[in-house]
Amino acid sequence: MEEGSKSSLIEPAHELTREHEDPLLRSLHCSIHWAVKVLAVLMVLVIVWGIGDVIYVLYKQLITPPFMLLRINDILETFGAFLAVLIAIEIFINITLYLKTDVIPVRLVVATALMAISRKVIIFDFEKVTAPLILGTAAVVLALGITYWLITRNS
Repeated sequence: MEEGSKSSLIEPAHELTREHEDPLLRSLHCSIHWAVKVLAVLMVLVIVWGIGDVIYVLYKQLITPPFMLLRINDILETFGAFLAVLIAIEIFINITLYLKTDVIPVRLVVATALMAISRKVIIFDFEKVTAPLILGTAAVVLALGITYWLITRNS
């Protein structure tokens, strides 16, 4: 594999740069750039809302009988709320990296997807989950793990 082709595994060949010779494409790329800025602001709002949700979930679980005692399901629900906020932060980082470089950070996107599916595995209720869902989730985790390994091994 050539040196130039290694970077193409990590970054897409077509960037959404705002410096383009065609005025129409330049204005369309600029519009997309502003749309991504709006998404960044909205993601910050989601993160703040998520932090409020974590506080609410924890408070609700601590005040319900038995008072100040967390059951395993309560702990898993709290973990799920925490991880959802962390995933939102990772998505925000993806957005800000895109704004800085005009390139989609593929490695970070795959890592975020791996984190999101891992969150799902952590909060599985194994009394309610079906075997096909477990097998499908395992396949997604394996595929994302291999993808992340392939991307990081060449960099």
